[in-house]
Amino acid sequence: MFISHGARQFFRNCKLLFPVCSNQHFGCSKKSSIRWIYAHQQFRKKKTVYQINGRKKETLGTDKKVTSDQKVYARDIIRNISNILRYSTWDLAREELQKLCVRWDSYTINQVLKTHPPMEKAWLFFNWASKLKGFKHDQFTYTTMLDIFGEARRISSMNFVFQQMQEKGVKIDAITYTSLLHWFANDGDVDGAVKVWEEMKAKHCHPTVVSYTAYMKVLFHYNRVKEATKVCKEMLQSGFSPNCYTYTVLMEHLAYSGKYKEVLEMFNKMQVAGVLPDKATCNILIQKCCETGETWAMNKILQYMKENSIVLRYPVYLESLETLKAASESDVLLRQVNLHFSTECATKDDINNCDAIVSDNNAVVDIGLVLSFLRRKNFLAVDSLLASMMKQNTQLDSKTISTIIEVNSAHCRPNSALLAFEYGVKMGVRIERTAYLALMGVFIRTNSFPKVVNVVGEMIGVGISLGMSLGAILIYRLGLAKKTGCSAKIFDLLPDEQKNTVTYTALIAAYFSSGQANKGLKTFTAMRNKGLHATLGTYNVLLSGLERSGRVDEVEHFRKEKKQLEANGHSQNMDLLEETLCNCLFAGDTMF
Repeated sequence: MFISHGARQFFRNCKLLFPVCSNQHFGCSKKSSIRWIYAHQQFRKKKTVYQINGRKKETLGTDKKVTSDQKVYARDIIRNISNILRYSTWDLAREELQKLCVRWDSYTINQVLKTHPPMEKAWLFFNWASKLKGFKHDQFTYTTMLDIFGEARRISSMNFVFQQMQEKGVKIDAITYTSLLHWFANDGDVDGAVKVWEEMKAKHCHPTVVSYTAYMKVLFHYNRVKEATKVCKEMLQSGFSPNCYTYTVLMEHLAYSGKYKEVLEMFNKMQVAGVLPDKATCNILIQKCCETGETWAMNKILQYMKENSIVLRYPVYLESLETLKAASESDVLLRQVNLHFSTECATKDDINNCDAIVSDNNAVVDIGLVLSFLRRKNFLAVDSLLASMMKQNTQLDSKTISTIIEVNSAHCRPNSALLAFEYGVKMGVRIERTAYLALMGVFIRTNSFPKVVNVVGEMIGVGISLGMSLGAILIYRLGLAKKTGCSAKIFDLLPDEQKNTVTYTALIAAYFSSGQANKGLKTFTAMRNKGLHATLGTYNVLLSGLERSGRVDEVEHFRKEKKQLEANGHSQNMDLLEETLCNCLFAGDTMF
């Protein structure tokens, strides 16, 4: 089975080989309302009754069949109720609803409301459901109804629903408060959004990373930069790490302020932290670059998109083309990133540009054969074809080689994955980051740890960041396997900016886990000599390792230092994100 990234690449390349008439373009816009996922209710299995020789027999259907039937049944019921509300008057709809043999629970009501029936009928349905015997609205149905009014900018009605929640004692959580402040801000009432935030804090309802991000976006939008910065610091101090959307909000503000150098610095920093920019983030940043004509920043982001197989939405792609044309700059990189758009060439100039991207027809045929064999899981044929192409110096593109590595890794075929990796190194093909990670994974699973070091060395050598969190986890994992030599080599391969408290702590943990207490203490001393501060996670590693080694005196010494750090609250002169990550990885009681 293809892993998600490999499958995506496979179908994209197939579109180049076998064009299909399609004018659909898929967007990546973020939904404005807050959404939740609920588990399906479990129902009893239905019995099948049939007769044999005049006697009735009862059998239970297979779990697989029952599950499938339940999913279809739930989907059809919800669609049917939604259609009744859409295409009937309320009087007729109410009669039809009363005739339905439906288990009216919170999940069903909520899913019907999320299909967005007409607002007035949604409210009538909401009130009708509240009178059903044995049913009571909960925080999920109330919040969805609140979202419906908020999206329609019926703020007074939204406030009425919220007031009902309070009067009836329905639990109000961070999701409900986040939805409220979002819709107040969307209606232009920033003071109302701030009031909701303060009320949430006063009620001791702890915000989530989504709540912090939504509130920061509101404050940035209304140019309350100092308040937004304060909220960001509060989020980090609360132990939350920024997610992709948080970074997007911060970079969008920097771009709005014209600070594109800082945008790219944060773009790189989030990757080092192990948070990869997604399709929505890249589209937002590219669109900002188009608005201000910052083509140099656009090309940097396009290069990342090319390496990670991310594409633009069609309107953003067209806007980017116009921006590059106005600046008299080449659009080859833009077309390479968006081959599914670039192959639809209409003019002679477009055809020439497409020919510049794919100039070797034989290579295209080879790619088609490789992808066809992969689809049929004929891995021996892929190995044979790849070995032949290596001898003949036939060039394959980065996406195809990366797909071969990922598919072979997913099927635990390390030798074949290594063959594709060696082909990429020999031919100078830039392998994608996901392929490197898949290759490391299969070598770790097969205990081929020296090969992991080779892959990491090649990866860092071509300028692809391993990431602070991934580097630390990898160093520690090799230490658990008693391969501290490999751990030390990976640590040495890291760039200087990634040799920080997190990776030093990982190396110390690797030494202690393999029983090399002296090397662990020596590494800790080297970390301090470099001017790096220890965190609670670092002290946890030291204390656990020294206790296992029976070094009582040193345990007491470091326990005192740990108590002093706990009294101060956090390490001074240290990046909060770095400290939080170190504590998350190594401050657990059951690390060893």
